[in-house]
Amino acid sequence: MIPTTDASRLSLAGLRQSLGPGILLAGAAIGGSHLVASTQAGARYGLGLLGLVLLINLIKYPFLLVGTRFTAATGLSLLEGYQRQERWYLPLFLLITAATGVANIAAVAAVTGSLATSLLPASIGPLLSSTSLAVLLLGFCLVLLLWGHYRSLDRLSKVVIAILVLSTTAASLAALLRGPASGAAIGAMFSPSPWTLPALPFLIALMGWMPCPLDLAAWSSLWIFARREDSGHRGSRAELEADFNLGYAATVLMAVLFLVLGAWVMHGTGRSFSPAGARFAQQLIELYTASLGSWAYPLIALAAFTTMFSTTLTCLDGYPRSASAGLRLLRGCRGRDVQDRGDHSLWMAVHGLAAAGVLLFLAPSMGALVQLAMVVSFVTTPLLGWMNLQVIQGRQVPPDGRLGPALLTLARAGLVVLTGFVVIFALSR
Repeated sequence: MIPTTDASRLSLAGLRQSLGPGILLAGAAIGGSHLVASTQAGARYGLGLLGLVLLINLIKYPFLLVGTRFTAATGLSLLEGYQRQERWYLPLFLLITAATGVANIAAVAAVTGSLATSLLPASIGPLLSSTSLAVLLLGFCLVLLLWGHYRSLDRLSKVVIAILVLSTTAASLAALLRGPASGAAIGAMFSPSPWTLPALPFLIALMGWMPCPLDLAAWSSLWIFARREDSGHRGSRAELEADFNLGYAATVLMAVLFLVLGAWVMHGTGRSFSPAGARFAQQLIELYTASLGSWAYPLIALAAFTTMFSTTLTCLDGYPRSASAGLRLLRGCRGRDVQDRGDHSLWMAVHGLAAAGVLLFLAPSMGALVQLAMVVSFVTTPLLGWMNLQVIQGRQVPPDGRLGPALLTLARAGLVVLTGFVVIFALSR
């Protein structure tokens, strides 16, 4: 593999051919962290956590950008960058992926299955449990990916993200025009204060998964190669980063819209909300319908379902793709041999079956598994951020491909903030 040439080249035709990995990253990110965590943030604290949501998206930006910029500058995947920078980087990344992958896939599939019941006809809905639907959806995603591989993922995700952005924007505008469901003034949207010790577990979950865990930087790096193979176009750095920025802008927009929706429709209503993602998602649809009218039910149900379906689909591709490529690197594979379609398919089947097993046989323990995955994602965020910073600023990357002064300052400040929150979390335990 060789680096892309003419890094500053950016054309509409080139961007169209490069467009994909950034959209997929958005599809993976706009899931539990947005539909559940952002909306719960608005429901519990009104607009009090809007600043934190924007801050966490800002400080994670340079670390997630590394996956795209490193590949554009070197022609190597970020996983290869880990291996070449320090020998222990890649094994540590694979351990983090192993600790979080199956639990996260099962969790997002469970929420997707619960939301699917809202879209079924009344005559069919009672015949299928949300768990059965979650397993069926996992099977559908697995067949789709095994049959079409990256092409199916790319095409479907673009359609899903477009539906998601349009439906969520429409729902947000309807809620804003109607006014807060509680009838309270805007000033009441900033109470109660989220900056208390009892609120810390929720803040940890919000920061750990907002907009997504940092291991997803490796996914966008690997998807660049898959997109290149599919389109036959070797994108310039400007084109690849434009794709990333477009997807990232969508994740930030959706995070803000879901928080505002939670604040306008749920905050101050006196209702208690389930901490379980699947049940909360159902409450979300019920309250939107009660607030906006029955006409909004299909709109909200579609927005919520497409949010979680895109996350299920991209996670079922991303976790196995990084596991397959990482293990092949450890076995000495290089170049094109690092990404093997057969090996990737095998790991997708393993992850899909394991997630289905969790849903069918370990449902009572799934909350603990998801909690473990959340803690692992949060606690390792500063470490993965530091690793990404070392790789992009290291000897492998030419000077013009490294982070500039502004992004480097933001990244270093972000490491301080993220490390500080981890220390607070450790002391609180």
